[in-house]
Amino acid sequence: MPDMLAGQWPLGWSVAVLCLAGALTVACGVRLAGLGDVLADRTGWGEALFGAVLFGLVTSLSGIVMTAVSAADAAPELAYSNAVGGIAAQTLAVVAADAFHRRVNLEHAAASLQNLLFGCLLTGLLGLALMASFSPDVTAAGVHPVSFVLILFYLGGLHLIRRNTEPMWRAVRTRETVRDVPRGEGAFSARSTPRLWGEFAILAATVVVAGWAVTRAAEGLLSATTLRAGFVGAAVLGTVNALPETVTSIAAVRRGAVTLAFAAIIGGNCLDVLNLAVGDLAYRGGSLYHAAGDDELFLACAALVMTTVVLGGLLVRQERGWFRLGFDGALLVLVHAATLTILAF
Repeated sequence: MPDMLAGQWPLGWSVAVLCLAGALTVACGVRLAGLGDVLADRTGWGEALFGAVLFGLVTSLSGIVMTAVSAADAAPELAYSNAVGGIAAQTLAVVAADAFHRRVNLEHAAASLQNLLFGCLLTGLLGLALMASFSPDVTAAGVHPVSFVLILFYLGGLHLIRRNTEPMWRAVRTRETVRDVPRGEGAFSARSTPRLWGEFAILAATVVVAGWAVTRAAEGLLSATTLRAGFVGAAVLGTVNALPETVTSIAAVRRGAVTLAFAAIIGGNCLDVLNLAVGDLAYRGGSLYHAAGDDELFLACAALVMTTVVLGGLLVRQERGWFRLGFDGALLVLVHAATLTILAF
């Protein structure tokens, strides 16, 4: 058995750990959806803000660990591609969640000003990350200044979204729009709020451990094969990174919490951009943004395009579209498939 804390893992062990960690992430995600729906009501935050911030944070924990571990292990390309690859894969989770909301396109049912603003915040964060790679290669204590800008930009955007209680723009309500109203708590009704928070924290810690294991497994896969770091980050780490958002979003849709489902995806993506700042801090070889190669920057551009498609879907609010998913769902699948194909070859 390989050393669990140091050294490269054999290919067979890496694949087994990837599968096991992925299954564990799925199980935690299903449970998190129920807890998140109840806590969103009990805290009074609402599904959109709770889903984008706290829910997004928990489901992004595995990605944060993956990026930090890869960067600390002097694998900056893998660290960068995991962060932006997770965004691309998680955006594709909109399609998966939409498939379980058969009444109408998910972007129609979950349209809200807060979800739109989080989408705008995400495009701004991705734009800043790309600008960093083309800016002068300067660091302070090994950290690029844009890492601090990303954090401030996110906090400023969060403050703007939080205080925007009287918007000048509203999504027109239709018979298919699902309003964010408290629902029955079901099996959680007999449990105290502190107990629910405790279980929420335990599930979050489990996701963190799974993220560490997946990263080490991916490094073993990269060293044992001829696969490129950009492809492994997008197809392997990105997919596993997206599992929490995908599973929790599907589970939330099945509970009728469509706003929570959508917010968890977009909010988690915003936090995944901040993974680059975490990776930049952990990487001791200079600026993580300048260590990114053409594959990684191409992947970041793909994530930006996919986010724009989602914003278009929220604005158009198509009830039915291509393949019963809406034009945006079909385009997301096409863009992501084309991205992985180009990265593979």
